[in-house]
Amino acid sequence: MDASAGSGPAPEFNGNATIGAYQIGVLVSFLLLGIQVMQCYVYYTRFPDDSKRIKALVIFVLSMELAHAICISHTLYSFTILDFTHPERLIGRLPKSIDAAVFFSGLIETAVQSFFSYRIHVVSKRWLIPCFIWFLATLRMGLSIAVFVVTLGLPSLDSYLVQWSWLSIFLWVVGGATDLLTTVALCVVLHMQRKGAQQRTALVVDQLIVWTVETGVLTCAFQTSLVALYITQKENMIWLAAFVISSRLYSNSLLARQVLRSMKAGVEVSLQSMPSAPGVVIPSTGSGNGVGLEFSTKFAQGTAYSRSREGDV
Repeated sequence: MDASAGSGPAPEFNGNATIGAYQIGVLVSFLLLGIQVMQCYVYYTRFPDDSKRIKALVIFVLSMELAHAICISHTLYSFTILDFTHPERLIGRLPKSIDAAVFFSGLIETAVQSFFSYRIHVVSKRWLIPCFIWFLATLRMGLSIAVFVVTLGLPSLDSYLVQWSWLSIFLWVVGGATDLLTTVALCVVLHMQRKGAQQRTALVVDQLIVWTVETGVLTCAFQTSLVALYITQKENMIWLAAFVISSRLYSNSLLARQVLRSMKAGVEVSLQSMPSAPGVVIPSTGSGNGVGLEFSTKFAQGTAYSRSREGDV
């Protein structure tokens, strides 16, 4: 990291809103990474027969998250150890590791959103909305690469905030719009499948819609909060702390519903190729393009009555 040039009084330093905020963000990010690793282990032990493509996606996302974690850790080390006695360097050239974290974050979030757009196509048998989501996801990746390249060539954080703030804002707006569109599309698809369904199937679909809204709103709201923090709190690093957490929301929820496939109300649900919200994956365990719903109602005597309903939806 290069020290900021020029003489004169050093800028007022607020450790709580700069290094402190970033440190809290990194700690939360590592907590979510630990949860993701645990979910990944549970997923591979409980669902060994899932699609190889889904398994490859999980491994890819986890690998990118580990690379992302290394980058944000190096940045924290630079802030707290290498530049311990030089707080003025925080407005100078940030470590290039945080630039790389932007790139890895873009890969993670784009991969997850692209996966859900494909699931929408598989279930709806339509291309318009999935292709538009793919376009937005690709645009988001392009913006992440642009931020990565631009920050590598700038002399200081201040110069980026002055000249290129719009680029980060555009990036997060596109991300939030993609999450919102994906959530709405999945809710519509699930609602269409509810029509004419049996009561138990309808209950499962209702729960899936609730999960879809919850996870979709979470990621969309987080992207919106990033924009708000970036616009109103540029002088500190609260927005940077929020940024290092954002990709974890996608990768964690990618595995969340893979290891939570049972309904609490006495009905166990195994979903094959069912779409879910941004940040929720219900993997395909079969070769077909339909949705398989398998219900097992457990009775007090320890016996179970099983019924399956499979078909294209």
